[in-house]
Amino acid sequence: MPAKFRLSFPPVQPGVRRRSRALLAALALGLSAPTAAALGAVQLTVTTDQPLAYRNGVATPYPAPPRLVNGKTMLPLRETAALLNQTLSEVGGQWQLGRLTVDPARGSAFLAGAAQPQGNVASVGSTLYVSVRLLADALNATLSVEEGGRTLTLTALREGGNPLAPQARFSTDKATYAPGERVVFTDYPFDPDGADIVSRKWTGRQDVYFQPGNYTVTLQVTNSRGLQSAPFTRTLRVEGAPVDSPLSYALKYAEPGDRFPDPAVLTYPVAPVQAVPGPSYPLLFSDSPEAPTQSGVLYQDSLAGRARLLAYHLNALSKPARLYVLARNLEARPVEVRTERSGETAPTRIEGLLGQVTLLDYFASAGGAVLNLAPGQSAAVYASPTLNPGSGVNLMQDLMASGRVELTFLMLEEGLPPTAQVAQQLPYLPMDGKHQRGTFPNAVRSLRVNLGSLPARLVIGDGQLDPAMTGVDRLTGLPQRLVGNYGVLYDLEVTGAAGTAVAFSPRGGLYRGAMQVQDGPIEQTIKLPRTGNALTPDQPVLLWRAQSDRLNIDFVPASGSNLPVSLVFYRARPQTGFGGLYKTYQP
Repeated sequence: MPAKFRLSFPPVQPGVRRRSRALLAALALGLSAPTAAALGAVQLTVTTDQPLAYRNGVATPYPAPPRLVNGKTMLPLRETAALLNQTLSEVGGQWQLGRLTVDPARGSAFLAGAAQPQGNVASVGSTLYVSVRLLADALNATLSVEEGGRTLTLTALREGGNPLAPQARFSTDKATYAPGERVVFTDYPFDPDGADIVSRKWTGRQDVYFQPGNYTVTLQVTNSRGLQSAPFTRTLRVEGAPVDSPLSYALKYAEPGDRFPDPAVLTYPVAPVQAVPGPSYPLLFSDSPEAPTQSGVLYQDSLAGRARLLAYHLNALSKPARLYVLARNLEARPVEVRTERSGETAPTRIEGLLGQVTLLDYFASAGGAVLNLAPGQSAAVYASPTLNPGSGVNLMQDLMASGRVELTFLMLEEGLPPTAQVAQQLPYLPMDGKHQRGTFPNAVRSLRVNLGSLPARLVIGDGQLDPAMTGVDRLTGLPQRLVGNYGVLYDLEVTGAAGTAVAFSPRGGLYRGAMQVQDGPIEQTIKLPRTGNALTPDQPVLLWRAQSDRLNIDFVPASGSNLPVSLVFYRARPQTGFGGLYKTYQP
């Protein structure tokens, strides 16, 4: 006759926090904990020396099988607790499970504080084993032994848990997926008292799995009182013929700013480009010396009408300093200087931030600030915040002057006023031999691209397919070549764009920037990338999926980032091979 036991153990007190090892072990074993935990009881059937168990009728791996030790049937403590969804905790080197305390160093066990006979605990290799009857007593479980004694079944009630803790919950649209098929997650955690769920911690979650196998996903949530839920776990199966490759999946589902793999990106043909007449006004570029070591004039030129200013400098003085752009009226009549658009980053020691923040500011700028200058009068059209030694500044500013003005870029140590008199007394700082400065005749490069066969790419800033701007340093009269075309706005009009995806591929290394997209009535500034840095050509960053046939893109190479870069155009949803399944719902 089967031997049966029913023993009680004290409930877990509300608010008591314990480190759950059982659920961590369940993850390692590839178990789906909530399926069993949702039942009133977990029933585990095992056979001596067999590495397979049945949990509620489902075959489950049992890496440390039951053993017969000195006439007693022994089960592995950690693995069994995991399969029964019971909390196993460690306190001071001792393991606690229900009413059972095990001291592995001494090989001793205590049930509700009472010492148990020797032989109930054994170590086999690195695995700790406990008598099956002692485990049944500890968990108030029912133990059934079949004839012959080799196969036995433990039936344990689910734990009560902490009644104050929140509950983690989530589901997926199915349990089995094809490689490359989108997984739709719906999470629905709750708090027993209605407190807010303030954080979610996922483990193993991916929106897609490309390799066959079993994947375990776990969610834990925390409420506004700081209480954390028990882990909630599901196991997903991936098998069968692939639905999507990593590339075709990204072209369907990636968000703007997301990276995706494409090792063939540099082999794509170059899209045909036509240069067309557009706005023509100069770029005044100040980047040499990039890190001035004393107060002085960085660059200077005069102009009338529209101009773009770009300055990129680090404070290498031994004291705080500021960057100024000073405008002086050269006319015998009043002159109006209007800022049409501007962006800045200052102060920062992170060079990668300088260009990106400036561009995001620039594209968001409404402009409109006006300075009225009397004949001979000077005023600062730009003044940076105070820059500590080692800090940097990046400025991009579009100006419109109603008459001729002199524009002077100055680095001044704190305390020196930005006046014409001070500027006249300061030295013109020599170039550093590494960077450029000068006036370049065309701050806008207007290009038209007519898409045909895809994929195709448009190269920017390589100096060959996209030639570098040429100009002159007005302080020395020397010709200058603007390597990378920093500060040049690329006015791109792309036709045949409907149904395409546009991506950004860095070719020179670290890149952090932004660009503006107009797609029919939609106008959007895109941060590149959404997080981190774009680094390698074979990891493009998605920009946009075009809805209109005509797509307009404004792109400015970001200061502090590396060129060249490519814009890559794809069909958004491949029509042959991969890509037959498309899921639109994503909560």
